[in-house]
Amino acid sequence: MILVVSATPQEAAFLGDHENVELLVTGIGPVEAAARVTQRLAQRNCDFVVNVGVAGAYLGALRIGDGVAVAEESIELDLEVGAPLALPAGLSAVDKARSDATLVSRLAGAGYRAARGITVTRVTATEATAARLRMRGVQVESMEGFAVLRAAEIARVRAIELRGISNYAGERSRSGWDFDAGIKGLADITKALLAAEGVLS
Repeated sequence: MILVVSATPQEAAFLGDHENVELLVTGIGPVEAAARVTQRLAQRNCDFVVNVGVAGAYLGALRIGDGVAVAEESIELDLEVGAPLALPAGLSAVDKARSDATLVSRLAGAGYRAARGITVTRVTATEATAARLRMRGVQVESMEGFAVLRAAEIARVRAIELRGISNYAGERSRSGWDFDAGIKGLADITKALLAAEGVLS
């Protein structure tokens, strides 16, 4: 059984019904995603988790309409000014999670790009914030990626994050928002993965 996770029904409407695929709609944001994926993985085993959704890209990294596999996802745990969190000696925060390397490699072999992502709890809407995050080497911005990958990691279930680029992160007037293009890119890469895994014929 493949568990496909999306924040909204619209982001997975292209999927349709398949015998070995279950869709879980979590709601928007990392808390909802982590809670619902954790609950679902505790109830029933699955072969792997696929987190799907549209996302923003940082200018110069990707194009609107691209479908990408997010190989590494971090979560925004910095202070607003960009300084790291100050923690007592010996303590550290988990701020990175990774997609299953084998699944990412299969998509790369099919011609799809791998990217680095960041999970945020508020959508980037200024060029200053976009520039600060871009300097960390991230290319894609979402609101659930880290939560889903981390929940699967804790449950010891393979997982991969797939995104369709629907806009550019930064100043809203220059975002170029195109939901349909993002969904098309997302549908293409998701179907390629499921076909490679023998789920789709």
